[in-house]
Amino acid sequence: MLAEVVSLLDESFDPSTAEDWDRIGLVTGDPDQPVQRVLFAVDPLPEIVAEAVASDADLLVAHHPLLLRGVHSVAATDAKGRALHQLVKNSCALLTMHTNADAALGGVNDALADAVGMRSERIPLRALPDTAMARIVVHVSAEQTDALIAAMAAAGAGKTAHYDFGAYWTDGTGQFRPLPGAEPAVGKIGALERVQQRRVEMVVPRGRMAAVVHALRTVHPYEEPAFTVVEEAGIPGSRGLGRLGAVSEIRLSDLAKSLSEALPATAHGVRVAGDPDRLIHQVAVCGGAGDSLLDDVAASNADAYVTSDLRHHPATEFRADHDVALLDIAHWAGEWLWLDRAAAVLHEQVLAAGGQIEVQVSRHNTDPWTFSVPGGLA
Repeated sequence: MLAEVVSLLDESFDPSTAEDWDRIGLVTGDPDQPVQRVLFAVDPLPEIVAEAVASDADLLVAHHPLLLRGVHSVAATDAKGRALHQLVKNSCALLTMHTNADAALGGVNDALADAVGMRSERIPLRALPDTAMARIVVHVSAEQTDALIAAMAAAGAGKTAHYDFGAYWTDGTGQFRPLPGAEPAVGKIGALERVQQRRVEMVVPRGRMAAVVHALRTVHPYEEPAFTVVEEAGIPGSRGLGRLGAVSEIRLSDLAKSLSEALPATAHGVRVAGDPDRLIHQVAVCGGAGDSLLDDVAASNADAYVTSDLRHHPATEFRADHDVALLDIAHWAGEWLWLDRAAAVLHEQVLAAGGQIEVQVSRHNTDPWTFSVPGGLA
């Protein structure tokens, strides 16, 4: 089913890592519809939709969003509307994986890093924090400790990558005085009460905190259980925008040539700013438009930066202040490299789950530029 395929892709290309401005996820399709054939492409343009329909694809997975900006109509009076109508009429779902595919391990940026010969010891240019975690602290009697931990663990507390039921506790003395109107499980109205308690601590993914608090309140014997939630600082993880890593020593001109050979052919080719004979040891890459990461590149030890859509002023100002070569590639070409990898990931996931699926990658060039002419003045 479509919902199961989307869930498998979400495991590898986590939607929560997408940028706030992005519009990813399922655009068309019934979650209960069967999926036997999937087409991967960069752009959900009309010619790609036509290719998906002609190949009897049940799902088109596109890197770029079709509806990134708000619309008030999807009538078939423009290219986007016609694409949507064709998808719906032919029962072909559309799924967008954009900046979540950029940030993922094995995603767009890793595919581009492989194309420049970057070694496997690489880091994001702008790292995302690891899974956002908090810590919940609650006081309970020794007799109720196991039941409370079990209930909170079932709701998602105490779980890390390879362990669950993680908890820490210390014994101590708790004090309280029930006021009129209270229904205390321990003690009497108006009397100061001191009891032996345990302080229990468990880590919780922030997205599971509401469920964990509900479980705590449901199981805890006290009318008003005392608990505290502490937010933990996000530690930079291995996912994020761009990649930075070492390459075998290479002249800038040779790096540009090898990159050109690794990319699909475009009119754009590879534009370079820098001394052709410069020796390159560290490279930064960013799939797609990458001038927003120029400050991150400047703060790194990169000798060269590979990206797309570099504008005149940001590029010239960056080069004036920093001794880093720039290699500007076609936007579509740099992101197209990822498609074969994404298709293979889905195929392996479905097979591992005991299913069958056919995956295809569109070879249709959707780069908008069709040819270029060198300048004529000396």
